[in-house]
Amino acid sequence: MGGIVVTGTVVLVILGFGNHLWWLVAAVLIHLYVKHGRGSHGAAPPAAPGPQPDSYRAYRERRDRQAKWERRYRRERPFEARRQEREKQG
Repeated sequence: MGGIVVTGTVVLVILGFGNHLWWLVAAVLIHLYVKHGRGSHGAAPPAAPGPQPDSYRAYRERRDRQAKWERRYRRERPFEARRQEREKQG
């Protein structure tokens, strides 16, 4: 897809030497490709895996559930939890 857009842009720029309107069309083409064409591959990666929460309440529930699991993990595996903390700090 990117090769087609680049080729089209080059052709429009070359045509633009005779008619400057083609340069405007090339700029619009590049803008639309950057904004919509690359999809999520060119955008920044999401902060956390999984779908985004629909509301702050869903976010809080997910965060609290994660904290509960982390507390349980530290309680059930204290040596492993301490080792991981040392690695994180050092």
